Amino acid sequence: MLGLARLLFLVLCLTYLTDADAEPVAEFIGRHGSSHTNNWAVLVCASRYWFNYRHMANALGMYRTVKRLGIPDSNIILMLADDAACNPRNKFPGCVYSSTAKTLDLYGDNIEVDYRGYEVTVENFLRVLTGRVEHSVPRSKRLLTDDRSNVFIYMTGHGGNEFLKFQDSEEISAFDIADAVAQMWEKKRYNELFFMIDTCQANTMYSKFYSPNVLATGSSLIHENSYSHENDRDIGVAVIDSYTHYVLQFMEGINKTSQATMQDLFDTYDPEKINSHPGVRADLFPRSLRDALVTDFFGGVAQAEVLPPLEDAQPLSQSTAGGLFQTALDADVDSLADDSRSDATGSLDGQAFLTAIADKGESATGAPLPRVARAWASSVVVLLLVSWIASRK
Repeated sequence: MLGLARLLFLVLCLTYLTDADAEPVAEFIGRHGSSHTNNWAVLVCASRYWFNYRHMANALGMYRTVKRLGIPDSNIILMLADDAACNPRNKFPGCVYSSTAKTLDLYGDNIEVDYRGYEVTVENFLRVLTGRVEHSVPRSKRLLTDDRSNVFIYMTGHGGNEFLKFQDSEEISAFDIADAVAQMWEKKRYNELFFMIDTCQANTMYSKFYSPNVLATGSSLIHENSYSHENDRDIGVAVIDSYTHYVLQFMEGINKTSQATMQDLFDTYDPEKINSHPGVRADLFPRSLRDALVTDFFGGVAQAEVLPPLEDAQPLSQSTAGGLFQTALDADVDSLADDSRSDATGSLDGQAFLTAIADKGESATGAPLPRVARAWASSVVVLLLVSWIASRK
């Protein structure tokens, strides 16, 4: 009799777990409402010359962070207007440090600079964003995004009211960036976009945005400077800006599975420490900042979407399958020859999966049958069988 009671308890536990398993899965899949399937980053250091060492360290610090959180080099466009690591005045050749402790070399031997030196221009930056590049530009220098891409844009350098200088020879305005982002949206080149800039009067650079799904932040208000964090006596110049330093300090506590949100990041802004007043613009962003994860922009996603089965699908014959394979192979060869990429993407919807694991199912006749009732009916059948076996003994 004791064995029968144990078996009955086990059946009841299994019934409860069977009924409850769908809810956590559905909650996990649809928790934050982000529908992106890939992440990209565009990191720009717009300054030249040795005394702007800190701007290069800013960009390389962001580069290290997004790589650590899962965005591969193939999805990162890194633009460095100068190479401080190989400057003759660098006491530590081939190295770039962002702190006086010099515990972390940001340059190292695992860095891919896509645009270097005089390649870092306003024209090239805008062409990268809009995808309007020459056919001769290799894929490694292209932003190959689509309408399921979350894009992170980081810029650092010297700027002013609604402009940022590129190499002390030209400027990009807030209108230029806003129009480029508008082109990206019209051409379905992003799902959501996060813009971050560290420069003097940085908040004016996102004031002209008008495209949907854009979140922006900057280091300082209009008529306000953005200051460096610390100087290094061995290097002889400032090694990082204050705003970027505290952002990277927060990011060091984030890993690929972190549930920290963008609101958590913005809550760490402390004007007393940063010596300026960072700003945030979220009126164009559709989601709550408490629902947007930091890794939605700084990390690489790894998610799959389950499509509903085809109702009238027929098995392919061997000849048909071979023909389809050859057609697909020919299309791939043509695509590689043209070195182009289509903007058209399929419309995938994860709702089918959520529906499949919902609390309602269907019986063999197509009538709705509550999941709980089916589970309890199965338990009763099992209980009756156990009772019958016990009575036979």
